[in-house]
Amino acid sequence: MDELRAGAGPAERDGAGISAPAAAPPPSAEAAEAAEVPPQDLPPVPAGAGGVMSPRYRALTLGSVSVILLIAFEAMAIGTAMPAAAEQLDGVSLYAFAFAGYFTTSLLGMVVSGQWCDRRGPLAPVSVGIGCFSGGLLLSGLAQSMLVLVLGRAFQGVGGGLIIVALYVLVRRAYPEHLRPSALAAFSAAWVVPALAGPVIAGTVTEHLGWRWVFLGITVLVLLPLMIMLPALRRTTAETQREQDGTAPPFDRRRLRLALAVSVGAGLLQYGGQELRWLSVLPVAAGLVLLAPAALRLLPRATFWAGRGLPSVILLRGLVSAAYMAAQTFVPLMLVTQRGLSVTTAGLALAAGGLTWAFGAWLQARPRLERHRSLLVTTGTVLNVTGIAATPLVLAEAVPVWLPVLTIGLSCFGMGLVVASVGVLVLRLSAPARAGGNVASLQVCDSLLNVVLLTAVGTAFAALGGGSAAASHTADTAGAAATVGPAAFVTVYAAATAVAVLAIAVSRRTRAPG
Repeated sequence: MDELRAGAGPAERDGAGISAPAAAPPPSAEAAEAAEVPPQDLPPVPAGAGGVMSPRYRALTLGSVSVILLIAFEAMAIGTAMPAAAEQLDGVSLYAFAFAGYFTTSLLGMVVSGQWCDRRGPLAPVSVGIGCFSGGLLLSGLAQSMLVLVLGRAFQGVGGGLIIVALYVLVRRAYPEHLRPSALAAFSAAWVVPALAGPVIAGTVTEHLGWRWVFLGITVLVLLPLMIMLPALRRTTAETQREQDGTAPPFDRRRLRLALAVSVGAGLLQYGGQELRWLSVLPVAAGLVLLAPAALRLLPRATFWAGRGLPSVILLRGLVSAAYMAAQTFVPLMLVTQRGLSVTTAGLALAAGGLTWAFGAWLQARPRLERHRSLLVTTGTVLNVTGIAATPLVLAEAVPVWLPVLTIGLSCFGMGLVVASVGVLVLRLSAPARAGGNVASLQVCDSLLNVVLLTAVGTAFAALGGGSAAASHTADTAGAAATVGPAAFVTVYAAATAVAVLAIAVSRRTRAPG
């Protein structure tokens, strides 16, 4: 959910379309990737169009936010229900694959959705994505073996990848530019309630009704938002297809092969990084051989070299997300093993983050701040670094145990500013016929850097004694604390801070040249 245009005129800032001079040729695809080109296809803002909840956009907004709300709830709840599922299905050995399977197939779904949206609009990817996600939930909830549950999670991943890219493209095509920050802020706000209540509700359902109902309870509900938004989604798709008739890029099978290589490589990297054995080097090496060259070709040119404009915007999203995820993942474990808190109390340290993230996303959507989009991006990145770097101070006994509530809240506020602003930037810098591909690149870079950093810090943490702590902290807090020392956590947060600092430098290159 994610800018500032140098020299933007009043009409641009109001979201009105601007026609290029008759003698000026349209920019090439390569130039569009390298330079910040004012959008040429935005329709004039209708009189009295209002905001994202006005009659013209209400169905699309409510439907999109509802879809994200349910997907977010499932994402927050699955960690609570999965241990019970793995125990009942006698599938602890496949536990990690239930998560890796979702991630691996979602990467493929993102790339497919990007090309599909560019050629046919967001209607089909959203519809098929919700169908796959709902079908995966049903399959997982009815699974009689862990292997079937993993297969269901893989179907969910395809659906999730299709949906998230298609909804971003929908924002690009359906909303005038001045409403896009508000639409993306609504997407961020949809995560607040699931972040606060998801684990609690999932734990209660698992305890009283069984883990299956965490999956089955959402299956039918996911279909309802599609029914709400379907008429408006059809209309939007038909309108934009008429405007872009004959301009859509051809279907690129090469990108699909690259996406498949990235997905398999990421899965091998996750698998190999789970255990500290010499044989684990083989899947890690194979994963890197598949992943690295495919990622370089799949993402826009100069992404990993922080080329100005779109490449840096995409890289920034991956860096800030990876640093934040690595930091917040270890907060509960650090509080349990080093400060003696209960699992429930430690989890509350993350609850406030959902509220501050939503506030940051809301703040970046204020019209008066639009001209300061680049400053918002850099400020949010600095706040994210500050929060991550200060969190491990709680390892000192003299520091109040509630410090992570403040530091994670600060980091989440910065993430709310950055992620929503980066979404705005990607949509602004994308030609209409290439918005889907660029949004797919944004999501792929996010997921890819997440898995690489989490695998790296997870391996380092386990090597310093953290593996046994993670396995035993729920059963024997004192024993776990004796097993792992503060150095393991310091290493994790040092790596996350270094990545977040690198993101500050990249944030200064998000302005396109010229």
